Order: sequence, then C-alpha cells, then structure tokens
Amino acid sequence: MVQTKKSSRKSLLLAAVTVVLVLGGLTAACNRSKAGGAKPEGAQAGNAKTAGAQIELLNVSYDPTRELYREYNEAFTTYYKDLTGDTVTIRQSHAGSGGQARAVIEGLEADVVTLALAYDIMQIGDKASLIDVNWQTRLPGNSSPYTSTIVFLVRAGNPKNIKDWDDLVKPGVSVITPDPKTSGGAQWNFLAAWAFAKEKYGSVEQAREFVKQLYKNVPILDSGARGSTNTFVQRGLGDVLLAWENEAFLSINELGRGQVDIVGPSLSMLAEPTVSWVDKIVAKKGTEKPAQEYLRHLYSKEGQRIAGKNYYRPSDPEVAKEFASQFPTLRLITIDEYFGGWRKVHDEYFGDDAIFDKIIAELKK
Repeated sequence: MVQTKKSSRKSLLLAAVTVVLVLGGLTAACNRSKAGGAKPEGAQAGNAKTAGAQIELLNVSYDPTRELYREYNEAFTTYYKDLTGDTVTIRQSHAGSGGQARAVIEGLEADVVTLALAYDIMQIGDKASLIDVNWQTRLPGNSSPYTSTIVFLVRAGNPKNIKDWDDLVKPGVSVITPDPKTSGGAQWNFLAAWAFAKEKYGSVEQAREFVKQLYKNVPILDSGARGSTNTFVQRGLGDVLLAWENEAFLSINELGRGQVDIVGPSLSMLAEPTVSWVDKIVAKKGTEKPAQEYLRHLYSKEGQRIAGKNYYRPSDPEVAKEFASQFPTLRLITIDEYFGGWRKVHDEYFGDDAIFDKIIAELKK
C-alpha cells in the first residue's frame, strides 16, 4: 500500500527554497586575464557596463542536477570572466521539479529555471506571468539542452530477475519511485509504465490496471527523485528503483557495480528537461544578459561535454558520439508523439482528481 510523506504546502515550499551557495565560480581560474585567451565559442556580451562587476544568479533546478550544475557553474564562471571581465556567482536550489515551479510562482526569485519537464516551466508562465509564452522557441531543441531517460536500478545480481516493466507488478517486488505530484522524474516513470502497458495489453483500461498494480508494489512515495535514490541506495529499501539514467550511473559510482546494476527496459521515455530564464525577474534584477548566456552556454561544446560527463545525453550530435558507448540503446518515445503534449498529460493524469489521484485513492481503501 502506498504511503505518501505528509507535509504541508508551506513546508514543501521551505524545502524547495533551500539554496546551496555554489562557490566554484570563485576559484583562481576566474582570475585569468581576459586578453590572454581566445574568445569562447558562442560568446555574447554580458549586461554589466563596468568591467569587474560582481553578478549573482539563482538557478532553481530539480533534484538530480546537483552534480551537473556544480561542475557547469565553475566552467561558466571562468567562461564569463574571460568574456566580460565580470565575476558571476551562481546559487543553486534543488528539490522536486513540481515543488520548485511552485516556489518560483510563490516568490522565489530565480534568474533561470532548469526543470525536469516543460509543464513545470509552463506553469510559471501561466500562473505567475513571469516567463514569456514563447520561451521554448528561444533556445535550440525546444529549450532542452540535454536529454535523459528512465531505467531500472536493481540490487547486484538482479535477485528478483527484473528485466522489463511487467516484472514490476509481480507479487513480492518492491518498487521505489517518487510522487508524481511533486516530482518531474516520477511523472516520466508513470508515463513510461503506462506506455509499455498500453502497447502490450492493447487498451487504456488495461494500462490503468497495470499502473495501479505497479503502485500497489510501491511502499513509499518520496517527494523527489534524489529522495527516492537515497531510499533505495542508502536506506536499502526496495528491489528496484525507477531512476533517471544519470541517477542510476551516479549510484553505481557511489556504491560500485558490486552492489547495484542498471537494467534498461524494452521501452522508455525520451525525458527532455527544459530550461528558461525568468523574464520578469531578470528584468527586475538587471541580470538578463548573464542569465541568457548561462543557458546558451549549455549548448556549447564545453557545456555539452559536461552534460555527458554527468550522464545526461548531449543534444549536440558530435558530442553525443563521444559519449555514445556510455549509454544503453533503448527504444525511447516522446511525450508529444505518444501522449499529445504536457498540457494534455497534466490534465488527464496528474491534475487534481485525475488518473493518478484516483489510483492512489483506490489503493488506500
């Protein structure tokens, strides 16, 4: 029986706005002379008029990007110092993607948002009018600089012989996944399971029953993907973790292949995390140019290689080839082609009293 972690809306917001200062931008590398190096690829001028200005950006992101942006922020600080002479300090905020979107809507002054799915950024525009409605046209790839997917992380040797989605509904299999109401990764998990079941069994009704049986095997719903990873890896709960691909690789790096293994299912989602600057906030703070450059540089060769090193799939074809052997070959479907886009998905599956809420209510009876 599923149990959700109980917390008030206020406490979720407080958790979401917990910000960790990233100090990588203040390293000695930032002190290199601007005149001494070649102009970086894709360089654009910063907004500060005075050389040597101090600039601060807040990147509000989702759970599993801590390591990615820790490395990227240090690289970007050096890049921007060489480009403009200005010093950028980037602060980070991490929590479940849905909770992070609500935090921005309710007043967290993010310069940029780098969230797990497009719908969360759409909500910031729809509910708070903070982001231009055409935000997905401003950067390549619908503003998705890297992609990921959902894989299974299992105990070493795969003792429950978990090979595909239908193994997750078997009696005695404990599945760890976060709460789709607060976690973007959890929504990708839910939709991948639904798509698999609909293809295998042929109807929406059978897909719904399949997903219900899967959640019957979920003992606890953490609020975010990193929380679920900690539940599986550190607390030792569950037989299988439905994980972002990068989280699965990081877990192997942490524990070693002697304790956990990755299993690629026959079908999964092409997860497309999206990014945007927050128009009204950067206009208010005067940080529009560095915020824009911060996101544009994610598409540079340097930014793409950092994404690949942190187990995200680069969008640049040349860089993607460099990391191709790192990733399993999976059949990946997209949200638009299979489900009709995020607005339709949210209303049908994850809105109040939508399919997910009804499934959980049935399991609690």
